[in-house]
Amino acid sequence: MREIRELSESERNWAMLCHLSAFAGFFFPFGGIIGPLICWLSRKDESLWVDQNGKQALNFQLSVLLYIVLSVPLCLILVGIPIIIFLGFLKVICIIIASVKASKGEEFRYPVTIPFIQ
Repeated sequence: MREIRELSESERNWAMLCHLSAFAGFFFPFGGIIGPLICWLSRKDESLWVDQNGKQALNFQLSVLLYIVLSVPLCLILVGIPIIIFLGFLKVICIIIASVKASKGEEFRYPVTIPFIQ
């Protein structure tokens, strides 16, 4: 059984930053992966909470990238366009929800996530 303890404000803030840093992907190529990766790698050894949230954020970003890459060829027959739009909305909404929950110390599991990093 996992020991329950109070999370520090720093732990909650870093966990939230792991999720929010994915918005860098809207401004820089691969920023959605590099941002959470940097946050996670910088604090994963100091906090189990940050480690868990960093892995979740990174796995979700990698999964969405994979789904978008797989959807691009489908754009030729117009099926991929709504899929990519849906993935964009899903990404924004999930990042916001995960960030708020992480800042409150609540666990959030991203939907449709492939666990690349265990």
